[in-house]
Amino acid sequence: VMRTWLSTAPLASRYRERAAAPWITATCRGSTYETPKPVLTNRATSFIELRDKLRGLGVQFRSNCDAEVVLQSLLVWGELSFEKFNGMWALAWLDLDKKRLLLSRDRLGEKPLYYYRGTQAFFFASELKGILAGSGERFSVNLPVAARYLQQSLLGAQDETFFAGIQRVPAGHNVYLDLTGFPLVPSPRLLRYWSPSLKDEFEGSISRRIEQIRETFLDSVRIRMRSDVPVGVLLSGGIGSSSIASAMRAILGKDMDLHMISAVSDDARYDEQPFIDEMTKYLNCRSSKVAWRPNGSQAFNLLETVTYFNDEPVGDFSNVVHYLLMQQAKDLGITVILSGQGDDELLCGYRKYLGFYLQHLIRNGKFYSAVEILVKFVTRGTLVSGFAMADAKRYLPKPFRTSGIHDFGPLLQSDDFFMNVGLGENDLVSRQLADLTQFSLPSLLHHEDRMSMACSREIRLPFLDYRLIDLLLPLAPEWKLRDGWTKWIFRKAMEHHMPSKITWRKDKMGFENPQSEWLKKEFREEVNSILRGDLLVESCGLVNRAALQRSYEVYSEQRAGYGRISFKDILHPIALELWMRCFESSLSLDHPTASSS
Repeated sequence: VMRTWLSTAPLASRYRERAAAPWITATCRGSTYETPKPVLTNRATSFIELRDKLRGLGVQFRSNCDAEVVLQSLLVWGELSFEKFNGMWALAWLDLDKKRLLLSRDRLGEKPLYYYRGTQAFFFASELKGILAGSGERFSVNLPVAARYLQQSLLGAQDETFFAGIQRVPAGHNVYLDLTGFPLVPSPRLLRYWSPSLKDEFEGSISRRIEQIRETFLDSVRIRMRSDVPVGVLLSGGIGSSSIASAMRAILGKDMDLHMISAVSDDARYDEQPFIDEMTKYLNCRSSKVAWRPNGSQAFNLLETVTYFNDEPVGDFSNVVHYLLMQQAKDLGITVILSGQGDDELLCGYRKYLGFYLQHLIRNGKFYSAVEILVKFVTRGTLVSGFAMADAKRYLPKPFRTSGIHDFGPLLQSDDFFMNVGLGENDLVSRQLADLTQFSLPSLLHHEDRMSMACSREIRLPFLDYRLIDLLLPLAPEWKLRDGWTKWIFRKAMEHHMPSKITWRKDKMGFENPQSEWLKKEFREEVNSILRGDLLVESCGLVNRAALQRSYEVYSEQRAGYGRISFKDILHPIALELWMRCFESSLSLDHPTASSS
């Protein structure tokens, strides 16, 4: 049995604890409200419209739930149904007439789905733990996946998992299993049903394009607010989450409660409270703030808990903070939470994109344009300072990639598993697509889904509406990186919906915390305890203990933001060790396997 979440519009949420009633427009503390309908030619087809279409074709419904709409859509339209859905899902359809099993995952992989072809059975589940328990087998550590994690800080960059042999259903794909040869276990067949467009097909003026982006975004937020349980938003001080909060306020009206949850820090370098307070004042509401002040033992106990829910090693301590945010949402009774994931990948929000863009221009002989763009960012004051070679090295060619101390074990002495995560021969839009589908977003979606579902909360992501992706992703870089601003066109689209201090905020912070300093100080005792004890990562040949200990000592003496050793160079071997301990009963630790693409 596989759990499926058929959430976000048009598919309303289904929770582990309680189900939402999607036919109610929206509710907040018992009051039903109607959402305004923006003028939009490309409005989302919700499950209600799909149900009406099916009724017009003679389908009789027994309920008002979205799951029956999904099932009836499959019976009438088959796999074409997935092109009609706007939302997130992970589902299995056993078609007895065609004697086949169909597994399907939503366009961007917001919801998880895994499978494993054993010698006598085929297993699938929404969590790896389901396959581990169902099969009862021991799995080798997938060497390429572990290598990319340790060497390049990559998570979710391939469809293989840390357990060799267990695959994830790729985002935007269906997996077919022909059952006519039963009891023999057939090989699964994969078929992509959706790919993001890289061709800009918009016709019209720039003002009309901005209007279309704004209307589509507002509609995306509107349909993701449908629920009969309280809906909130994760609010940082950035433009992505702030624009979602502003859209929610416009949709709710000024007199309705708006639930916001924020992570804050005592460290001014990572604290976004001034921007959060600016938004709450502007929207006439308050945000419930979570401030984590960890001690070492508490932090590592939480890290072990999060690792269990995550099914794989964590990327950093933001996973822990996210888990605490979801616990706070549960305590507040907020069941559905909107989040801004995806905006940086779509709108060139990360600092690396400016570097990629300049690289592309120079490579194509456009030196003057490159200099002009760089000067605008410098004079505007939006060129992010604090460049750290330790974090940037994974984007560089091999001769420039060094952490100073080589702490990989004997199985990781070569670059056989290295992935090129730089610009390569691609243009900037293609590199954005790579982040959406491989290098950035899959990992973020993974941990956000795991942390929310661990607390029976549901995350919905307005920026991943496929209509918005079709509008933003193909846009030429000059509309995203313009006049010294990142996300320029979206800032223009939302500038009248937010205070200018937020819309035209110059610094980019993101969901960060002082974890680099924590590793050096607050967590030092726990780190040393792990490094001096028995290490599974060492016995498996993945990590050189002595070199890792030297790396940690050098790292602890580095000034913040300086040096060639990143906190990930220290944290990831430790996180991998904690993951192996957590799932040791399901691991075959003698022979890590290199069978991966």
